[in-house]
Amino acid sequence: MGLKGSGEPTEWREIGRDDNGVSWIAYPNETMERASHAVVGDDGGVWVIDPVDVEGLDDLLAEFGEVAGVVVLLDRHKRDSAVIANRHDVSVWIPEFMDGVAEELDVPTERFRYALADSGYVVHTVVDTSFWQEALLYHESHRILVVPESLGAAEYFLTSRENLGVHPMKRLMPPRILTRFDADQIRVGHGEGIYTDAGPAIREAVQRSRAGTPALMAKTVRGFLPF
Repeated sequence: MGLKGSGEPTEWREIGRDDNGVSWIAYPNETMERASHAVVGDDGGVWVIDPVDVEGLDDLLAEFGEVAGVVVLLDRHKRDSAVIANRHDVSVWIPEFMDGVAEELDVPTERFRYALADSGYVVHTVVDTSFWQEALLYHESHRILVVPESLGAAEYFLTSRENLGVHPMKRLMPPRILTRFDADQIRVGHGEGIYTDAGPAIREAVQRSRAGTPALMAKTVRGFLPF
């Protein structure tokens, strides 16, 4: 299919589900493996995170409750957030530090500095530079961590020995904040993530990031060779 799928996704796949929400990949065969998430907040509302729209999504979300809002956690992950927010008559929520996102969305927006309304999820800055602005969400009692880009499980994030890896552009300077959370689940923006006992994999991914860089580079180069 190539780097990124297009057109109406007809073979989208759920990649994780429990009482706290659901995750899906709209185009399972694309290289980027863009993953989307919906989490249920303490307020009972459903919060849709960095979503790619799929047929039947509204019915899927309705299984968990009423949509309270859509969240963008990475400045370049606007994806279908405006389409879905408009369809449910809710706002797109954007971390306060993030620039240049609200202006590109034809939908009402809300800024939040720490707490995501009454959901129980809180936001933390992962990267804040002129070319990369990324936040994470964490729910302490549910032990759910949502990281849109710095960690991933798509093939191009991983060496042959990993099931979770630091983004190739962050390998030499991985964000240490990712090891501070006692997470049981990690839901990532690319790939399937880990839905039980994620803490050790998160710590290992960050701690071994630099050491694994040569192996990931070699794997990437081999992928471009014609044999």
